[in-house]
Amino acid sequence: INAEYGALSIHMSTRVTKTREVNETSFDLLCIEMVELVKRISGDSEELLNFKLERLGFRVGQKLVERHTQTRPRFQADLDIIKFVCKEFWYVLSKKYIDNLKTNHKGVFVLQDNKFRWLLKLSTDSKTPPDSTKDLAQKYIVFPCGIIRGALANLGVNCTVTADLKSTSNCSFTIKIKSSPYKDGGIY
Repeated sequence: INAEYGALSIHMSTRVTKTREVNETSFDLLCIEMVELVKRISGDSEELLNFKLERLGFRVGQKLVERHTQTRPRFQADLDIIKFVCKEFWYVLSKKYIDNLKTNHKGVFVLQDNKFRWLLKLSTDSKTPPDSTKDLAQKYIVFPCGIIRGALANLGVNCTVTADLKSTSNCSFTIKIKSSPYKDGGIY
């Protein structure tokens, strides 16, 4: 009987792992198709495309961070919030931690992901020049910028988020925190 239960548990764990892989792949492909759909709706306007993708990401980021911080105590400092985004929140998004975090201690943080998973499944024709591949990938990082900004906004951090591609999968997100009159002894 124990041998039967052992085989059953191995079969169940394999099934759960395969289901999780299917879910992750489906999500990656959904993100790619979402960009394509918004691109078709926006027409030729690059500005409208970026605005819509960033707003979609903003809403997703707000909801995700709300869900994952319900039971946590409130963060005390911006650095604690950024560390949360680099560790726990980023793991929810890409199943790994941020590879590198840099700051100038003046409200600018750079989060580096050397293998940004949402860009790994992006493919182009072999005849496509590397510069146009990078331009294509640039459209796909607007949504994650919105997710980061939405998460930070929901945690009380007013900021801008931009992304820079070093290669097609190496991505740096720059977070610039805007000063608030409500922090550091300002207006209450």
